[in-house]
Amino acid sequence: MPVAAALAGSPSAPAPGPVARGRYLVSIAGCNDCHTERFAEAGSAVPGREWLKGSRLGWSGPWGTTYAINLRLLVSHMNEAEWLRLISTARPKPPMPWWALRRMTPPDQRAVYAFIRSLGPAGRSAPADLPPGATAPQPAVLFPALSGAK
Repeated sequence: MPVAAALAGSPSAPAPGPVARGRYLVSIAGCNDCHTERFAEAGSAVPGREWLKGSRLGWSGPWGTTYAINLRLLVSHMNEAEWLRLISTARPKPPMPWWALRRMTPPDQRAVYAFIRSLGPAGRSAPADLPPGATAPQPAVLFPALSGAK
């Protein structure tokens, strides 16, 4: 079988629905690394029912301390149009790679929304972000200050 034909897959295989596509995208984009408590420490062995509930682990740097929000609670109050508007305009503080989400195709952005919505609201809100100089009461990852970087 030619390589191109093998890579193309079966022509009769149905395309995955938006929820399955969204789950795949969340998995490969690293969303769980921050937005799911202890996901990285557990080597990704966290049940899907626990995904995307946010985290109490802070990310501290010159911008202050940020926390990965509970995406399940966030999207439970948004329709798809609001989600698309948010991800096209918001510029969250580090370490959120907002540019990666923004560079997804619109169908992929909608699929991520569909997957998060399919999980249903659960968990509690992440701690509020802290301004520069404030000490984080919870554990935090400390980013070094970039001095002299150009």
